[in-house]
This record gives sequence, C-alpha cells and structure tokens, in this order.
Amino acid sequence: MGKLDGRVAFVTGAGRGIGAATAMRLAEDGARVTLADIDIDGCKQVAAEIERLGSQALVASCNVAERAAVEAAVQQTVDKFGRLDILVNNAGVIRDNLLFKMSDDDWETVMNVHLRGAFLCSRAAQTHMVKQKYGRIISLSSTSALGNRGQSNYSTAKAGLQGLTRTLAIELGPFGITANAVAPGFIDTEMTRATARRMGFDPQERIEAASKVIPVRRVGQPRDVANVICFLASEESGYVSGQIIYVAGGPR
Repeated sequence: MGKLDGRVAFVTGAGRGIGAATAMRLAEDGARVTLADIDIDGCKQVAAEIERLGSQALVASCNVAERAAVEAAVQQTVDKFGRLDILVNNAGVIRDNLLFKMSDDDWETVMNVHLRGAFLCSRAAQTHMVKQKYGRIISLSSTSALGNRGQSNYSTAKAGLQGLTRTLAIELGPFGITANAVAPGFIDTEMTRATARRMGFDPQERIEAASKVIPVRRVGQPRDVANVICFLASEESGYVSGQIIYVAGGPR
C-alpha cells in the first residue's frame, strides 16, 4: 500500500526533468497521474514508465499559459479519474539575459508560463479540491527567487510564486487544502546543462565547480526535489502550509 493510494495528481511540465521525476515518484506511492505538458512525446515515455509501475497515467496536451487548455486538461483528469487531489505547478521556461538586453517577449514568456500558468492551474484545480474538502498544491520556486544575475524575469516569477503560495495557503486552508512551494538550487537537468552550454561552459565542469561550494558537496538530482514534493503531497504534511522549502544542499 502506498501513501498516495487513491489520490490523483496533476503535474505540469511532466515531460522531462523535475516534472517527470515527480510524476514517477508520485506514481510509486500509488497516485494516478495526469502528465500535462506541450512535450507530448516526453509525457508518453513517462506514462509508459508509470504504467509499468502498475499505476495509471493520462497524457494531456496543455499550454499552462492558456486558460482554455488548462481548464480542459483539469476536466479531462476529473472525467477519467473521478477526482483531483494534488497539483504540482512545475512547468517552466528560461529566457536569461541581462536587463539591458532583455526583450519584452523574454519577460512576458517567463511570466506567462511560471506565474500565469500557476494561477490558472491553481484556480482550476481548487474548484474540485474545495468540493471534496481536500487538496495539495505544490509550486516550484527556485533559489533564483533570492536574486540572480541575468535572470530578472525568472527571479521575479519565482519570487512571485512564493507570494502566490502563501496566499493560497491562507485562502484555501479552511477547505482542507494546503499550499507549499519547493525552491530547488542547482539541479542537474537538461535545462541546466543547456544553460551552461549557452553560456560557453562545459556542463560537467560547471557541475564539478558547483559541487565544491555546495555544503553537501554535490549538485541535486530531479529525484531529490521529487522526494520533497511527494511528502508535501501526502496526508503526512497536513499541518505544513504556506511554506517555502529550499532543496539546495545547504541553507538559503
């Protein structure tokens, strides 16, 4: 018996990286999972892995910045599984640049996916969670919320998610719904490796350099983040709400 048996999760950006690891981790504990992403091929691969675990997965094409797409994907989930218990707002993009080089589109794209996406998904999910008097909303923030050179858009969006999380915790708590955020530090994903290459660094050398200054002397893996999300998605975390948990190998 898994601690999430009978629960239904909706994970955005589930086609790769932290989203894929989270969907798998939730399924391992018994949850049925909707994989919501524009990367349908990636989601299909994750769905196949989940089904091999003996759980169920639904692949939903979903641009989280579009209200109609979000509401349709959430309704698909409820139609298939009968309920919605866990929302993981993970979908994200980066458009890094120094402020004087950053375009309007760089700013708006990041805001739309991270902030508007989390807002739309949370609003759609809470409709069902309020009715059943139970829910878990977990959003992905970042250590970049504390400020990071070349990421004025990303840092602002990730800080905004922390404010959204605290507000959701206050508004939705009376209905049995908790809201928390996980803020990863350096996590070894294809996105971080692509960022390193774009900046002219060898990804492995950047990982080795980062490991030397992280207190636990290694960079994080997607599974490290997924494990924390899985706890926050469980009934065991019922008295934890409105919190920002940094998963960064040391204090932040």
